[in-house]
Amino acid sequence: MLVPHSDIVEGPQPLVEGPQPMEVVPAENAGTVENQASDEPQASRFTWTIENFSRLNMKKLYSDVFTVGGYKWRVLIFPKGNNVDYLSMYLDVADSATLPYGWNRYAQFSLAIVNQMHSKFTIKKDTQHQFNQRESDWGFTSFMPLGELYDLNKGYLVNDTCIVEADVAVRKVIDYWTYDSKKETGYVGLKNQGATCYMNSLLQTLYHLPYFRKAVYHMPTTENDNPTGSIPLALQSLFYKLQYHDTSVATKELTKSFGWDTYDSFMQHDVQELNRVLSEKLEDKMKGTVVEGTIQKLFEGHHMNYIECINVDFKSTRKESFYDLQLDVKGCKDVYASFDKYVEVERLEGDNKYHAEQHGLQDAKKGVLFMDFPPVLQLQLKRFEYDFMRDTMVKINDRYEFPLELDLDRENGKYLSPEADKSIRNLYMLHRYKFDDERVTKEDVKRALEEQYGGEEELPQTNPGYNNTPFKFTKYSNAYMLVYIRVSDKDKIICDVDEKDIAEHLRVARDEDLKEQIGKDIYFDLVDHDKVRNFRIQKQTPFNLFKEEVAKEFDIPVQFQRFWIWAKRQNHTYRPNRPLTPQEEAQTVGALREVSNKAHNAELKLFLEVDFGLDLHPVPPPEKSKDDILLFFKFYDPEKEELRYVGRLFVKSSGKPIEILAKLNEMAGFAPDEEIELFEEIKFEPSVMCEPLDRRSSFRLSQLEDGDIVCFQKRTPPDREEQIRFPEVPSFLEYVKNRQIVHFRALERPKEDEFCLELSKNHTYDDVVEKVAQRLGLDDPSKIRLTPHNCYSQQPKPNPIKYRSVDHLLDMLIHYNQVSDILYYEVLDIPLPELQCLKTLKVAFHHATKDEAIVLNIRLPKQSTVGDVLNEIKTKVELSHPSAELRLLEVFYHKIYKIFPNHEKIENINDQYWTLRAEEIPEEEKNLGPNDKMIHVYHFTKEIAQNQVQVQNFGEPFFLVIHEGETLADVKVRIQKKLQVPDEEFSKWKFAFLSLGRPEYLEDTDIVSGRFQRRDVYGAWEQYLGLEHSDTTPKRAYAANQNRHTFEKPVKIYN
Repeated sequence: MLVPHSDIVEGPQPLVEGPQPMEVVPAENAGTVENQASDEPQASRFTWTIENFSRLNMKKLYSDVFTVGGYKWRVLIFPKGNNVDYLSMYLDVADSATLPYGWNRYAQFSLAIVNQMHSKFTIKKDTQHQFNQRESDWGFTSFMPLGELYDLNKGYLVNDTCIVEADVAVRKVIDYWTYDSKKETGYVGLKNQGATCYMNSLLQTLYHLPYFRKAVYHMPTTENDNPTGSIPLALQSLFYKLQYHDTSVATKELTKSFGWDTYDSFMQHDVQELNRVLSEKLEDKMKGTVVEGTIQKLFEGHHMNYIECINVDFKSTRKESFYDLQLDVKGCKDVYASFDKYVEVERLEGDNKYHAEQHGLQDAKKGVLFMDFPPVLQLQLKRFEYDFMRDTMVKINDRYEFPLELDLDRENGKYLSPEADKSIRNLYMLHRYKFDDERVTKEDVKRALEEQYGGEEELPQTNPGYNNTPFKFTKYSNAYMLVYIRVSDKDKIICDVDEKDIAEHLRVARDEDLKEQIGKDIYFDLVDHDKVRNFRIQKQTPFNLFKEEVAKEFDIPVQFQRFWIWAKRQNHTYRPNRPLTPQEEAQTVGALREVSNKAHNAELKLFLEVDFGLDLHPVPPPEKSKDDILLFFKFYDPEKEELRYVGRLFVKSSGKPIEILAKLNEMAGFAPDEEIELFEEIKFEPSVMCEPLDRRSSFRLSQLEDGDIVCFQKRTPPDREEQIRFPEVPSFLEYVKNRQIVHFRALERPKEDEFCLELSKNHTYDDVVEKVAQRLGLDDPSKIRLTPHNCYSQQPKPNPIKYRSVDHLLDMLIHYNQVSDILYYEVLDIPLPELQCLKTLKVAFHHATKDEAIVLNIRLPKQSTVGDVLNEIKTKVELSHPSAELRLLEVFYHKIYKIFPNHEKIENINDQYWTLRAEEIPEEEKNLGPNDKMIHVYHFTKEIAQNQVQVQNFGEPFFLVIHEGETLADVKVRIQKKLQVPDEEFSKWKFAFLSLGRPEYLEDTDIVSGRFQRRDVYGAWEQYLGLEHSDTTPKRAYAANQNRHTFEKPVKIYN
């Protein structure tokens, strides 16, 4: 997992082999770029030789500083792992503490641990990152297993020396702190909700098709529609903000209109699937409207599937429509090669003949040709494929080129069906922008194409030296969706979209909304604008006509209405700011939008002030002078722990709170002389500020202004204060702000909520486990062990929370800038502090004569040895005879990688990814003759993948002693007896000597021992006797604690 070293973070990852960089939402606080790197990348290699490695006793170690691209760097390692059983290694900005505020730099880099015996086994991982104040180091927390690193037979430590290599290439970066997408490109980006970059890229693509955008604006919506429940309205709102806002736009309204919960936003979906589902939904919503058929007109093409017999006159055809095309990347150098493959003719012959009606089985050719292409051609590049070995999707980073101009009439229309209309010219231009979620950048042609082709980039070193081999870096940034526009349709599709195409949405909040929401849905500020009345009005409509709409809706005559405009304050509160002037009310709704934008409003939001007389009928609003202040009042009841809105008042800025106490008592239903305390609600982000209001100071002196909120309550008697949890408004608001409902799940049942607890984000580790223990009726809270939740995989994180290793509940819930509300718990049989001094290993014990393996959990002090583990196993299992000796093996993907020496400490053994196997040592292995050899024997099958034969191991690997001069026929007899395979089945087995995955088949007369090197050679697992036969074991996913990627859940839009 690639993370900043200061915290273990898991995020949405590209599905590629090994731990790879997370897909990171770029930091918002990236500032001035110090020492701008040149346009061309500068690269250099740094070698760090670390002596006495195994005796290092510090948690982390820095290399010497080295310079690349004018920047100072260093390598950071955690020799015993950064809270994991892996070597952790990072590239660090050496002078980050002294750099100016907002510094920023970008590098591609690789880190390697050199294998000093065989360089081909050197472990190297590469990535890229934009370094800044928040992320001044970047790399791999799980670089390589500690057990492998410290194994002296494997070649990473020679003479107790470890060699680290860092290849670093520095590139020029954009100053994202001052970068203004709107100013630089005319466009703004979309915020990433979690793993929604796939959706953002699709929405930006659709938005940048003006014909489509115009159609969305013209989709009818009703006045009762709410964006969170109406896809057309939410999409109109989103497109409007993209068109007119100056900063990046949130997509939460739209995903809510899809019926998605937060979980769906954290799912890394397939962009093609979302495109198809969204298109179908919009097509359905457009039916019966003026924009019906827009989706088909823009995106629908047709191809013809055919099967044509070779020897008889018979042809079967089927016409199908498509909205996008999926093109193969693997094995194709460019888009044209993918189209060639798409229309490739398949021969149906031999066992695969085609059954033609009335003609029986016939040789035939099968293929697909295009009837017509759409004006907008969407190409989805298949950059992911399924890896059966790992049961997961793997990203293909191969180089794949795509042209600016795409000619699908090439080579005399080779892609077209004979029935296609040849009068239409199928020449397309690439529609290109670069969207980095929140930012949009201009791309020159070379960068737009070259940077997104994928593959490897080769960079020369810039510093002279003995080793000037070029560096190769994988390009993780590569295109997965291409949009081409047909040149002949370009003017129609890239049309003008202006304000006359757009309706304005006005949200009107009233006292009734404040009464309804405060104390129920919200506690801070005054109203949730998403839940107030929404009016959809054409921009050209005079505001006075809009007031008539309001009069009909609320039964409030126009002359009794006064509208206030809302404003977002610098402290992030949102309050009514001032009433509209008569001049403003004489303008159109669209012109008022401009006023609203100046006040930094996302939408035109208004507060409707209506006053009522004694007869409860509306009366004209009072005159407001500069000295009048509109205040809003909330009442708090400490006994009931309730907050509610009680009304608003105009006060004179020169007046004092003491003058309105009787009025406030009346609003709360108290006697006029009730003793009450007043507080001003000032802000609530990032922390609550609610301070007592001096009743004898003037409102002006207390700095109160229009839209301010005053909370009041009865004075709590001193003798009641201890019985009341939150005796005053500030403590109650603090509680509400930090209140967190946590769903607790038993770790062994991670999908089911067991119970919920109301906790505070400020609760300490001890507070939380104590509450859980109380809920479970457990006397000793230290026996509770908690594990945090991964928001992206929706599963527990691999590592539980260590005893008192976090300060507060919030630290337990936060996950990659997201806050979860789920924790997993276990009830241990011993206190957690004691358990943490122990090492628990999961070991599979294989009996000498029984088929079934027993899985044991062995718990011993961390300083114990493998010999101690084997002695513990002997007390738990049935042995073939009392004096049987045991050994412990490391097995991975059906190969034996290691026999653990009995003296090895168990502290660094990792059973999370490797299988630990204990077994009895056969007698024949104890008495090896001088010329006997102990060889690895593995089961395997051959599979064809990408036109190459690949060996796949399966089943249980084992050792076998072979004697000098022994033939394969002799060895087969012993193997059949050992495995108890019936003669009929065994006769089908083939036997091969395999070295580095290449089989060399053996004959019965071949001498087996001559093929194998001496048994102590490093990498012995790569030379083995292979037993080739079909795998009859039940298929199941490899279960060694793999992170389950979330491509498996289909995209659904529910509304």
